[in-house]
Amino acid sequence: MAHEEKRAWIMGGIAIVGYAVYLVVVLQRASDRPLTEVAYAAPLLWVVGAAIALAIALDIALGITSRCGTARVDQRDREISRFGDHVGQSFVVLGAIAVLVMALAELDHFWIANTIYLAFVLSAALGSAARIGAYRRGFHPW
Repeated sequence: MAHEEKRAWIMGGIAIVGYAVYLVVVLQRASDRPLTEVAYAAPLLWVVGAAIALAIALDIALGITSRCGTARVDQRDREISRFGDHVGQSFVVLGAIAVLVMALAELDHFWIANTIYLAFVLSAALGSAARIGAYRRGFHPW
């Protein structure tokens, strides 16, 4: 498995697991009150911070444990990475449009913040899935 494919697995996994942890924490705090009254900011920041730290630590561990030749990036890896970025960025754009509409409609900050977070999670997870799919099934940029 290529080094960049392993990185895609790490990024996608962390995004999904981190979001699941965040949802569990927020839903547990909600119990019998509306979601908009839940203190969501601290769990959101902690999960995002922990995800970033874990991604860095796992990338370092991957670099240490990889064989010398597997960490090299060639033209195919760059094309696959670019493809994954394009897929992921499309979800950031869709999330930004949704948040703009929500802000114009003056919805609660809870919904706006969670929509932004969901857009970032979808970007990371689906961008990683696109990279993994390209490595597993082949990649034809034209």
